[in-house]
Amino acid sequence: MRGAGKDTRHRVSIPPSSPEIRSTATRFKENLRSLLPMKEKLSRRKFVQSGALMAAACVASSAAPTFAEALPETGKPSPVKLGVCSYTFRNFTRAQMLGYLKQLHISDLNCKDVKDHLPMDPVQEAQALADYAAAGIKLHAAGAIYFTKDDEADIRGKFEYCKRAGINVIVAGDPTPESLKWIEKFVKEYDIRIAIHNHGPEDKFFPSPFDVLKAIKGLDPRIGLCIDVGHAARANANLVDAIHATGSRLYDMHIKDLANFTSRESQVAVGEGIMPIREIFKALVDIQYKGFVDLEYEIHADDPMPGVIESFGYMRGVLTGMGYLTHA
Repeated sequence: MRGAGKDTRHRVSIPPSSPEIRSTATRFKENLRSLLPMKEKLSRRKFVQSGALMAAACVASSAAPTFAEALPETGKPSPVKLGVCSYTFRNFTRAQMLGYLKQLHISDLNCKDVKDHLPMDPVQEAQALADYAAAGIKLHAAGAIYFTKDDEADIRGKFEYCKRAGINVIVAGDPTPESLKWIEKFVKEYDIRIAIHNHGPEDKFFPSPFDVLKAIKGLDPRIGLCIDVGHAARANANLVDAIHATGSRLYDMHIKDLANFTSRESQVAVGEGIMPIREIFKALVDIQYKGFVDLEYEIHADDPMPGVIESFGYMRGVLTGMGYLTHA
C-alpha cells in the first residue's frame, strides 16, 4: 500500500471476489435501487429482503475466504450495533435528517455540530435534544470534536457541551500531545470517555489505531479509540489486529468502504469496495465490543441516501449471514 521497502506488518489482505459473488452482489444492488427515490418511505420488509440478498452474496463462493459460510440463524440479536454519523447528512437540516433516519430504521446517532444537528450554543442545543427525544433518536457519541488547542477553557467547554447532551463518548479529532493532559483531567472530572479518531496518513500524530494506542498507554483507561476503518486501512493497519489490540478501549467505530486502500478519494458504498466487513464484525464480536459501528458516508453530500441505504443493507446482510437477527 505504501510502496516497496515499507513495513507491511499491518497490511490488510483482501482476496479477489469470485464471479459468483460479483453477480450476486449486482443483483443485490439492483434490488436496493428499487427502494429509491429517497423521498419514498422504506418498508421494513424491503430492508429485510435486501439484507437476505446480501447474506447470499457473502456466501456465494467458497473461493473467497473473506466470506465464511452462512451460519444457521441463532435467534440471537446482533451483538454489532449499527448507528450513523450525522456528518453523513451535513448538507441537510436536523429536520431533514430525522426524516432520513426514520426511513433507515436507525435510532442511534453519532452527532456533530454541523448544520443545526447539535449546536454548541446551550439554548439551540436544548432544542435539538428535545427534537431528538421526540423522534426517539438516542445520541451515543458526539464528534468528531477537534482538540487542537492547548487551552483549558476551550477543552472544558467541549466537555460541558457533551455533559448537557447526556453523551458519554466524545470522538476526538486531532488531539495534540499538549491537549492530552487537559483531556485526561476532564475525563476524570466529567467521567466522559474520549475516543481518539485516527485520520490516516495525513494525520501528524495519529495515522493509525496503533499510533493512538502508543500515545494513550499509561493514561486514564477512559481515553480510548474510535477506529475509522477507512483511514486505518490507508495507514496500512491490519484492521482485525487493531480491533483486538484495542480491546476494551474501543469506544466507537466509524465504518466506510474504499475501492483502493491507497486513495482517500476512492470511497464507495459499503459492500462495493474491498473493506473486509465480515472480518471486522467478527473481530468486534470476539472482543465483546459494546459500542456502536457508525456509518460515516462522506461522498455524495447532496444526495447521500442511495449509498447510505445500500451500505446498511449490506451490513445487515453480513450480520444475517453470520447467524444473527437484525432489525430493519
